[in-house]
Amino acid sequence: MDQIEVPQFFICPISLQIMKDPVTTITGISYDRESIEQWLKTGKETTCPVTKQPLLGDSGLTSNHTLRRLIQAWCTQNAANGVERITTPKSPPSKGYLLQLVRDLQVVHLCLSTLKKMEALATESERNRKSMEIPAVVKGLVCLILRCYNDRKTAGLEEALKILCLVWIPSNENRVIVSKNNEFIDSLTWVLQLESDNHAALKTNAMLVLKIVLEVATTTLSENLNLEFFQKMVSLLRENMFQHAAKSALNILIEVCPRGRNRMKIIEANAVFELIELELGKPEKNITELIFNLLAQLCSCVDGRFQFLRHAGAIAIVSKRILRVSPATDDRGVHILTSICKFSARKEVLLEMLKVGAVTKLCMVTQADCGKYLKEKATEILRLHCNIWNKSPCIQVYLLTRYQR
Repeated sequence: MDQIEVPQFFICPISLQIMKDPVTTITGISYDRESIEQWLKTGKETTCPVTKQPLLGDSGLTSNHTLRRLIQAWCTQNAANGVERITTPKSPPSKGYLLQLVRDLQVVHLCLSTLKKMEALATESERNRKSMEIPAVVKGLVCLILRCYNDRKTAGLEEALKILCLVWIPSNENRVIVSKNNEFIDSLTWVLQLESDNHAALKTNAMLVLKIVLEVATTTLSENLNLEFFQKMVSLLRENMFQHAAKSALNILIEVCPRGRNRMKIIEANAVFELIELELGKPEKNITELIFNLLAQLCSCVDGRFQFLRHAGAIAIVSKRILRVSPATDDRGVHILTSICKFSARKEVLLEMLKVGAVTKLCMVTQADCGKYLKEKATEILRLHCNIWNKSPCIQVYLLTRYQR
């Protein structure tokens, strides 16, 4: 196969592989269907990858049957040289067939086999997934998940959650199905409470669906989340089941934190302590950014700052991460220290900042290559408490520098 010269017009410009289902755009360029559909789905601009001219989305793709037959004929002729034959692509499932599958989900003895059929369709191609993005499929899957929750049975639950993730789009109909259903949130929370060793994949899919739901949830739904929900989210921060469980939990907590009394509920669920413990474990950069984002929100209220200062390593770890991880972490880290210094600046707290290097780090921020607003925040803190920190060598250098300017 490596020694055979493949005709250039058989190659997809995106995947650089022989096209299995060639389609032609309005610009006249042919691509493999799955590659161009993925390009249009994930790209910020719907432009032709080759010509850079605007496209009309999926509606501007036309099946190139002539090119497909040429590719199939060439593959057949070169089969002896190790070239695999390209089969004629299957048509996506019809709406009538999908509606029948949804009805079969309600039949107990057909439910599991139907889920396997739906999962096979959803994972086979982007074209299949797009045809399954209809409210009836989403509603059928949600009803099945609720039934599993009410019966406290997990058979078929993992498949249902996985399919829901694959076919979900934030359409108005889908928003209504999931965003006004308190019991659906309860069902996902129940899944997260199952034993991790036996249900890791199940809980992963539940977290993904939960994130989807809360992103489109009504204000009423997100404000009425109970303490048990937040306790479960916080408990995921200390579970070593998988790294992305913590990431998903952090994203969810950040999403709902500003709504209603959620910030107080998160604090009551002991989130501040667990966030600091998670950061002490030296997580990945993106996890650190999320931790600092949430900590900054929680430290904007008195209870959050109280919990923050109760942890012996809180100020030290925040100071240590500033200027070491990313600009986003620097921003949130300085914001946390600003909240502490403005509203919780007891003498013992200020002395601890001096002891663990927080003051030195703030001086470094004023000299670092970072945003002007960040330097101004650090300067504000140093000015505010320079009388307490005046014996620090870095403060003396800082004051001398400011005086010379």
